[in-house]
Amino acid sequence: MMFAVSVAANPHTPSMPISLLRHPTVAVRIGQVIVGAGAPVVVQAMTNTDSADAKATAAQIIQLARAGSELVRITVNTNEAAAAVPHIREQLLQQNCQVPIIGDFHFNGHKLLRDHPACAAALDKYRINPGNVGKGKKRDEQFAAMIEMACQYDKPVRIGVNWGSLDQSVLARFMDENANLSQPRDTKLVMYDAMVTSALESAQQAEAWGLAHDKIILSCKMSGVQDLIAVYQQLAQRCDYPLHLGLTEAGMGSKGIVASTAALAVLLQQGIGDTIRISLTPEPGGDRTQEVIVAQEILQSLGLRAFTPQVIACPGCGRTSSTYFQQLAQDIQTYLRHNMPVWRKQYHGVEAMTVAVMGCVVNGPGESKHANIGISLPGTGEVPVAPVYVDGEKTVTLKGERIAEEFQAIIDEYIKSHYV
Repeated sequence: MMFAVSVAANPHTPSMPISLLRHPTVAVRIGQVIVGAGAPVVVQAMTNTDSADAKATAAQIIQLARAGSELVRITVNTNEAAAAVPHIREQLLQQNCQVPIIGDFHFNGHKLLRDHPACAAALDKYRINPGNVGKGKKRDEQFAAMIEMACQYDKPVRIGVNWGSLDQSVLARFMDENANLSQPRDTKLVMYDAMVTSALESAQQAEAWGLAHDKIILSCKMSGVQDLIAVYQQLAQRCDYPLHLGLTEAGMGSKGIVASTAALAVLLQQGIGDTIRISLTPEPGGDRTQEVIVAQEILQSLGLRAFTPQVIACPGCGRTSSTYFQQLAQDIQTYLRHNMPVWRKQYHGVEAMTVAVMGCVVNGPGESKHANIGISLPGTGEVPVAPVYVDGEKTVTLKGERIAEEFQAIIDEYIKSHYV
């Protein structure tokens, strides 16, 4: 069974507002995953292992898939990496992981696909950057060779333009045309046009060489929030290809998370985007799955997808008498996410559940009543008891040193009794 996420309605979440109606696109099948045509927005991640190390790469793909990544991209940049791809696929199948694998090609992709047919066949999709496939006449020849391989093996292709490696011939053409205008436009706007045109012209070339319209996904990645929004708004107006969203080189930690969220939330709210990836720089020794969790949180916060039960918790203030509620909220959130791979198979709809862990009486009872399950812990000066609410009704009051264990047991019983 493929590690995947299901979409379920949340009775405690309002229906999708009209502003979130999706931009119309065609459907592209990647393995067993449908992208576009109103299908749920798909979460994607990318490995950072040396793809020539089949064992390490397969292990990270499995880790990302278990975290909820529905597509995983790997670097294919050397003969050794290309030769390892079939072995990576074999190891995934041995571990019962069928997540689609995307090959990321730059500069020498035409040679690698030609010289390693087993690699070309094992991948579920190719990612091609038209700015990095060659210059002059070689550009068209090498791009055509990659498209021909995609046609031969019936593989979809993401044509991914990146502002850091934009096809210079396209950019020069647009800059020259702009310079000849009586009133030249701002160069940033010219770059936007060049980005979008590069993607669309490359897609048209691919179709002219035989790639079907429903085998193409486009992306135009920028590293600036407003730049990304502007480019994708234009791209969505000019085509019906599914669009992959991502703020490239988003950065590390809170900066990368906030910037990615700011950009993608605006576009997703406008119905633009069919797959997303959060390009976080990991902390030294950090967990690669963080980019998957952030992508899921963005989609779930917008009401577009449900991946794991949400924990609602107050920030704490002078009324909260200890950090106990903070620890409980963290423990419950970790417990829910840790168990989701198993629960997802057993309890349909559990990902839409909400749990409130509140630290005092001010908003505690109210928030607890709005959640599926909630607990209001005692704050400063309050009686040292913790009322628990289930579907809006107070059911029990916990006290003593085993509040955490007893509350977790209530969550377990609720899941078993409410989701099948």
